[in-house]
Amino acid sequence: MTVVPSQSPGPETDDAATVPPARAATKAAGSAEPVSASASASVSGRFLARAALVTASLSIAGSLLGLVRDQSLARLFGAGSDTDAFLVAWTVPEFAATLLIEDGLAIALIPAFSMALARRARGAAGDPVRALVGATLPRLCLALAAVAALVAGTAPFLVRALAPGLPDPGLAADCTRITATCVLAFGLAGYCSAALRAHRCFLAPAAIYVAYNTGIIAAMFLFGADWGVRSAAVGVAAGGCLMVAVQLPSLWRRLASRTQPLTGAGAADTEGQPMQLALVAAVLLFALCRQSQVLAERFLASGLPSGAISHLNYAQKVAQIPMTLSLMVCTVTFPVVARALADGDTERARSRVERDLALAACLVLLGMCAVIACAPQMVELLFQRGAFSASDTAATADVMRVYALGLLGQTLVGALVRSYFSAGRAVWYPLGAMTAGITVTFAIGAATVHSWGVAGIAAANAFGITVTAALLLAGLRTGRRNSPYGVSVRVRQVLAELSRLVCAAVAATAAGAYAAGRMPSPAAGLVAGLLTVTLVFVPLTWALGAQGSASALRSLRAVTRRLPHGRFR
Repeated sequence: MTVVPSQSPGPETDDAATVPPARAATKAAGSAEPVSASASASVSGRFLARAALVTASLSIAGSLLGLVRDQSLARLFGAGSDTDAFLVAWTVPEFAATLLIEDGLAIALIPAFSMALARRARGAAGDPVRALVGATLPRLCLALAAVAALVAGTAPFLVRALAPGLPDPGLAADCTRITATCVLAFGLAGYCSAALRAHRCFLAPAAIYVAYNTGIIAAMFLFGADWGVRSAAVGVAAGGCLMVAVQLPSLWRRLASRTQPLTGAGAADTEGQPMQLALVAAVLLFALCRQSQVLAERFLASGLPSGAISHLNYAQKVAQIPMTLSLMVCTVTFPVVARALADGDTERARSRVERDLALAACLVLLGMCAVIACAPQMVELLFQRGAFSASDTAATADVMRVYALGLLGQTLVGALVRSYFSAGRAVWYPLGAMTAGITVTFAIGAATVHSWGVAGIAAANAFGITVTAALLLAGLRTGRRNSPYGVSVRVRQVLAELSRLVCAAVAATAAGAYAAGRMPSPAAGLVAGLLTVTLVFVPLTWALGAQGSASALRSLRAVTRRLPHGRFR
């Protein structure tokens, strides 16, 4: 299967999710019969549906490998002091992934690349895309290499600051030094991902976590017997390199396809709208503040008995899968929103954001119902083997249910923050909203950790992120005077949609928990719970008039209509 690259007239490529954004216009230009607006919208909808399918499929594969990674960690090293030490070092790749791949660098770079592509489409002299790469990539590499060296050099101090009550800080420091290499690797991976997504190529960026988790799993089994939990840290370093390797061929084809040399006018055009340092600072500080939830959780949990950090980690990894999959919608459409704003079409951007919020909320609430209803069965089937005991299963399942209560807030924060930065301007309101949420998280966690243990930390996380989501939604309301943001939303309509979905989720969770608890084995309970949740949630959302489920059905139909034509065979 081959399709034409999205932005250049070069040779065909095998990227499944790369579709020319102006194919309908090209067809109209080559024939006497024009393409209608509805036909163009249909083509755009089919493109987004196909891109979302490819992204979601590879993200599911990456998430499943992530579960295999966590299963392997639990089986080989259990849920004790060794895994606690590694998970403190795991803070480095967690922060790096958020800052450089997911919520940080991508949010700053995609609008910049979208504006460069818009100027290229308008016939700017030279190549604005290449000029942007030349102006940003070398400096970024130097800065990331310096940060990686700093993290490695200060590893013992970082460990003491992150987890002062850790029993084996030396092991954690060794793992931190090894994982520090991922700062540079993740930065390059995030840069490649942002550039490719702005070009509307989603296949290679969606495959990065498949490569990453494959490297970690392989390292643990190859070197675990001799190096212990340090092998997992080596896997993090190897996985980061693989994330870059899977994207470089696709990016190189797109950057090499334009042979027009830069002229003085071209360079001046690119410099006229540079990627602002203030924008990068605003995005990275927001992402850093958001990821500091992990710091608060591990700081508070380090004073609890051994295994508390591990229980919280395993619970989060499973519970976050629905959130990750629901945010794939926004990952695919964020370049579309940024390009619409670059073209001055604010109404199309607003409509797209509101539909994305409804669809993402529908997907995450369906997953949240399943997690809460079937938590014991999920944890037992996934982790209870080897050094992971039945008591670990019970503790992890309890934490997972509490943590899942914040999944809707997590998803809304991830979706809404893209709207603030989609116009490519520095905005500081998201940082303030996230700071308020973190303050609430730490205050509640500190007040409840001694009485509720890890469950108190999970509850604080859920409440704090929900506060942030509410503040971000309120900041985007329509009718706000002198709004500095590129997109505004109709808050009342969004809240009405969310309330319908939440009502359906409450009923589905209760029914699913009852069905799962009636089965004699965890496998049968999980199947019964998942089926019950789905059969209750989906009809209820339709009956209540929720738009998220209708949007999901339309996207599915858009994909299936293309299957006979060979797009995904």
